[in-house]
Amino acid sequence: MTATTWNTDRPWRGIMVATTLPFREDLSVDHDAYAEHVAWLIANGCDGVVPNGSLGEYQTLTDAERAQVVRTAVAAAGDGARVMPGVAAYGSAESLRWAEQAAEAGAGSVLLLPPNAYRAEPAAVRAHYSDVAKAGIPVVAYNNPIDTKVDLTPGLLAELHRDGSIVAVKEFSGDVRRAYEIAELAPELDLLIGADDVLLELAVAGAVGWIAGYPNAFPASCAELYHAAVAGDLATAVPLYKSLHSLLRWDSKTEFVQSIKLSMDIAGRRGGPTRPPRHPLTGVIEAGVRTATEKAVADGHR
Repeated sequence: MTATTWNTDRPWRGIMVATTLPFREDLSVDHDAYAEHVAWLIANGCDGVVPNGSLGEYQTLTDAERAQVVRTAVAAAGDGARVMPGVAAYGSAESLRWAEQAAEAGAGSVLLLPPNAYRAEPAAVRAHYSDVAKAGIPVVAYNNPIDTKVDLTPGLLAELHRDGSIVAVKEFSGDVRRAYEIAELAPELDLLIGADDVLLELAVAGAVGWIAGYPNAFPASCAELYHAAVAGDLATAVPLYKSLHSLLRWDSKTEFVQSIKLSMDIAGRRGGPTRPPRHPLTGVIEAGVRTATEKAVADGHR
């Protein structure tokens, strides 16, 4: 078993897909379709799923919907350890409750943003992660300073790891140089690729997992790319990466939810609508996503 392979001891490793959430035309959650999607992803080379992340539009869900999404994912995955629910919330107490709900449902880990109702200082960030870790389920930190305005720098991540609050980090800053500093300051902290369009760079730098967006549409090709990249098989990984990169970079755009759902529709999976305030893509952005997706289909990606 390699360090980059999913296993029950470290179930946050491998390819954990940040799943889109299917809505019916009336924008109610289609839990049956979601269960089918989770099972399909795992059958097509992915290791697990991350429900209730931004890609899953958790901010638009009711508490009852959000809880049911976790239960649906656990049941569909076949092994609850393959599920890493997002537990972000404005208050630490609410995030703790979601972490407890994930643990009760049988999930293997949770993904947690820093406090983002305001630009939290390091002491508040450490207290937040410490509070949520009390749920007793492994916590993966999510660093997304672009959207949250709170930056989990390598030094702060090292402190969180020394505190015993986190086991890994989803790194979405886009600064691939950080991988090396994180490894120096916190060598036991697992680095997870957080943005699809820096997959190769972070894999080469030592990432042991990928919290992924585009496997929602092309799981088999993305799995092949990931495994080649983390194995250092650049002869396989580089051509694949170049072929997919015009698509993967949409994962880092503001419209990433609509983009990935549109790509799913084009690739033969049902992405479907998004809930407001997100609206369907139009104009140049829609054309760009469509062109990149059609190219991927024409190139034989699946």
